[in-house]
Amino acid sequence: MTSRKSALITAAAGMATLGATGTAFANPIDQIRPDAPALAAYGDYPVGVQTMSMAIPDSVDVLNIDGADVPRYNRPLVLEVWYPAAIGTVQNGTYQAILRDGETQIELTGSAARDATPAEGETFPLIVISHGYPGNRYLMSHLGENLASKGYITVSIDHTDSTYSDQAAFGSTLLNRPLDQAAVVDYMAAMDGPLGAIVDANNTGVIGYSMGGYGALIFGGAGVTQASTELTWGTPNGLLAQHLAGSDTHEALMDARIKAIIAIGPWGNNAGFWDADGLSGLRVPLMMMAGSDDDVSVYGAMRGVFDSAVGIDRHLLTFEYANHNAAAPMPAPAEAWAPSETLGFSAFEHYADPVWDTVRMNNIAQHFATAFMNVHLKGDTEASSFMELVPKSADGIVDLDDDDKPTDIHTYWKGFSPRTAKGLQFETKAAGE
Repeated sequence: MTSRKSALITAAAGMATLGATGTAFANPIDQIRPDAPALAAYGDYPVGVQTMSMAIPDSVDVLNIDGADVPRYNRPLVLEVWYPAAIGTVQNGTYQAILRDGETQIELTGSAARDATPAEGETFPLIVISHGYPGNRYLMSHLGENLASKGYITVSIDHTDSTYSDQAAFGSTLLNRPLDQAAVVDYMAAMDGPLGAIVDANNTGVIGYSMGGYGALIFGGAGVTQASTELTWGTPNGLLAQHLAGSDTHEALMDARIKAIIAIGPWGNNAGFWDADGLSGLRVPLMMMAGSDDDVSVYGAMRGVFDSAVGIDRHLLTFEYANHNAAAPMPAPAEAWAPSETLGFSAFEHYADPVWDTVRMNNIAQHFATAFMNVHLKGDTEASSFMELVPKSADGIVDLDDDDKPTDIHTYWKGFSPRTAKGLQFETKAAGE
């Protein structure tokens, strides 16, 4: 008798074979579950998308450092930009992406129209989206599309030396991640044409996952420790000192246009890249999202960031029992289910969580990201009520009247239907706490 495991492997291999012959799988990034929280659904704007290329001049070429010689180059970046499109834009679209193995081409489907005419007559806050190591600009494409439909310009970065197809020395990612984020803000702020006309870079947010979260925390004011600049496996020649806490170079990175940061599973505190002094330097309102069983960025270390960022208001959303893939990655493409000879494991593991449904996590992240960014980038104070919650969802009381309206003793999480906030915690600390 064929075992269940063998049957699954055979089926996955079959899917891979079909993919190789040209059969396209349905890999939607825009699913909204019927039980999703109130702010998860797409907004009222049709969404357009464009792919752009830029370069950061005079960047350190980490990969080609040879002894004391530190070469420079024009560092290339590829961007995926989502934006509110003109009324009447037909919602459809596909993305040609690369799987985690760095070689398999896949097709994703979403709600954005390629190269659609931008909306006119108003401007929209900017949100920079930054993937992990490795990753690519499509890893959080669901969030890019979703927020654009709610009146944001969202730009997701392919970080050179850190994508699935060009993953290279980790030291490059350590140095360049916050620099890439900063350069993209400048690039979008200087953009001309119909799209540039609707970008409001003076109200910018940054969303970073894993190493993207590491970069966002540095960009937001958390300078690194001296010890982290001296690691043999880190950035060579002590060049990470550019981001050292208290240094002039780190201070020069700060940008008053950055009004909010979301760090999802941020890496770094687990490896000693910050101490209490460095984290106290954070100066931008912060929301963190994390899995309680994260053994990559380590949940306790991430809580340390939350506890030590005493200079700012901050929130921590915890997915109980989730690991490092909590909240950020898109649903695993069908091609990822097959065993990978290149990786030595199924690429599915890169996207999915063993406990939580990915679409559910994505929807919850969309809900909270919408509330948080609406407060800090749009001045929508009413959205703050979606973050004024009893810390443990299990402690929330459901008490509705005959018209299904909350009574005075109803404390269940706002925006969540009864039962649907299970497994979540949401903690808030004000500056000074």
